[in-house]
Amino acid sequence: MVDLKRQYVRFRDEIDMAIQEVLDSTAFINGPSVKAFRDEFASYLDVPHVIPCANGTDALQVALMALDLQPGDEVITTPFSFIASIEVIKLLRLVPVLADVDPRSFNIDPGQIEQLVTKKTKAIIPVHLFGQCAHMESIEDISRKHGLYVIEDTAQAVGTDYIFQDGGRKKAGTIGNIGTASFFPSKNLGCYGDGGAIITRDAALHHKIQAIVNHGSRTKYYYDEVGVNSRLDTLQAAILRVKLRYLDSFHEARQKVAETYDAKLRNIPQLIPPARVSWSTHIFHQYTLILQDADREQLRDYLKSKEIPVMIYYPLPLHLQDAYKDLGYRLGDFPVTESLSGTVFSIPMHTEMESEQIEYICHHIKTFLKQDD
Repeated sequence: MVDLKRQYVRFRDEIDMAIQEVLDSTAFINGPSVKAFRDEFASYLDVPHVIPCANGTDALQVALMALDLQPGDEVITTPFSFIASIEVIKLLRLVPVLADVDPRSFNIDPGQIEQLVTKKTKAIIPVHLFGQCAHMESIEDISRKHGLYVIEDTAQAVGTDYIFQDGGRKKAGTIGNIGTASFFPSKNLGCYGDGGAIITRDAALHHKIQAIVNHGSRTKYYYDEVGVNSRLDTLQAAILRVKLRYLDSFHEARQKVAETYDAKLRNIPQLIPPARVSWSTHIFHQYTLILQDADREQLRDYLKSKEIPVMIYYPLPLHLQDAYKDLGYRLGDFPVTESLSGTVFSIPMHTEMESEQIEYICHHIKTFLKQDD
């Protein structure tokens, strides 16, 4: 699905030098590269505050911790996402409340959110899925009306631009009260291990989050908050500094791949290609299609036989997972999410793809679907 080896080879000299500098300095915890990446990432996002942390899941948990929510408070999010967004809500003894998604963007549907707001609702977590933003202006309107926090999960959308109705732009993760990022290796901005960051424009939240990620401490051995140990490793920060310089070019490469897929797979009745919404750029963390009137498992097996990887994001919605049965949701509660879970599939998408690879993948999809090449 991604080719991290070829990307590493392309930047080997810069990355090896960055790693060697960390090894030479032996500043492995909160070293200079962490601080430098923090500042460079904040500059890229055009925000005053970035707090690096150990991974994207920690980023979500710390964001919720910083808001002083109480057990039983409700947080609205999506059932069509990776588990982390609902997992951290439950870990903090909060209550996940789920809203169905828009069938075109796959992101949380603002029209479903407001009817779920109760006196216990305290926050909304929109997940910017597959590289495209949820409709943040509508979500922000709801949050202002009801006094709710907004935490943007940008694990799959670091660098995506949200486009406001007046033409203005902000990066994903910089619109709500807090944004969270993941630097898992397969992400558009990925390190060579785990890594994450928390983003905010709010000075008070920044002050609090800085302490929470460091055991709740601002001065060594003095603890002002209940915290966690969540630090971005200095080696990973050094790698991220190199890759951040090329992030926009990575996005351009992915967008070109997506355009080629679009052209080669258009007008196939069994396929619906990824939609592009008017309010967001799309950086294609995944290229995800909807399959109609064909057997997805047979397609996956056929492509696998041709050494073409296929991933299903996500085969079982969050509300139907065994670990979350206590929420009381049932099959049929979220028809759009359930339909997508049964029909979507993702094909290889990365910065190193060559035209021959794309041609090979599209040829075999068409062959399976009995379409002329």
